[in-house]
Amino acid sequence: MTKVKIFADSTCDLPREWIRDYGIGLIPLYVTFGDKTYRDGVDISVAELYAEVDKTGSLPKTAAPSPSDFIQAFTPDIEEGRDIVYISLSSELSSTYQNAVIAAGEFPDGRVTVVDSLNLSTGIGLQVMKAVKAAEAGKSARDIAELVQSVRPLVETEFVIDSLDYLYKGGRCSGMQNLVGSLLKIRPVIKVIDGKMTPAYKVRGKREKALEQLLTNALANRDRIDQDLIFVTHSMAEEDARELKRMLEERTGAREVAISDAGCVISSHCGAKTIGILYVKKN
Repeated sequence: MTKVKIFADSTCDLPREWIRDYGIGLIPLYVTFGDKTYRDGVDISVAELYAEVDKTGSLPKTAAPSPSDFIQAFTPDIEEGRDIVYISLSSELSSTYQNAVIAAGEFPDGRVTVVDSLNLSTGIGLQVMKAVKAAEAGKSARDIAELVQSVRPLVETEFVIDSLDYLYKGGRCSGMQNLVGSLLKIRPVIKVIDGKMTPAYKVRGKREKALEQLLTNALANRDRIDQDLIFVTHSMAEEDARELKRMLEERTGAREVAISDAGCVISSHCGAKTIGILYVKKN
């Protein structure tokens, strides 16, 4: 048992077996359809979310865990003598970070350290895994938080959205943009910059072209990629993810290229067949 327990929230999109095997504390965000609220990844799956969107024609609302959710999650480890480092979804995208800070203030000073990932999905997960390894090595909560903060600006998060439909439903593009994008087969590519989802460029044509561009962009940095871990994260695009994994394994020296599934909160903003390549750059 390590002295420091690492926590994340459900938007980190780490594989379930990793959460279990590394003993990571996981706090779910919420997904609400009408008067029904579900815990992300606990009460509702991504397949069920897409089925509900198809049935209702509208996207769910998503919400951060409350301060009391964090207090309830942190208390058992604090009482057992462990310090906590929690790595949150970007504060630019959610109130999750702020609510965790409120909760941390309810514990003795220094027992709960909250770090803003300024990222999403496995862009958070990469930081969490760095923290886990440091905790296993016996580092203090303060040292772990400083490590994560040094890694944070080096995380590259880039993903292709297959359709503008979810952006339209979420009010992030107009009906005309959605129509034209569908007719011309335009796929936006999103990057995370300064904690925000930022449109980077658009790829017109077949999906394969967009995936090739995604791979090309990653390989352009191959000499700067931290070789510990690369993630291919997707929402209902398993076959494409396996192919990208294979090519990354062939063309980089990465010790591990892992596939992970985007959870309900991330999927509700991006839609099915969204796929990304995420990694840490060397200092």
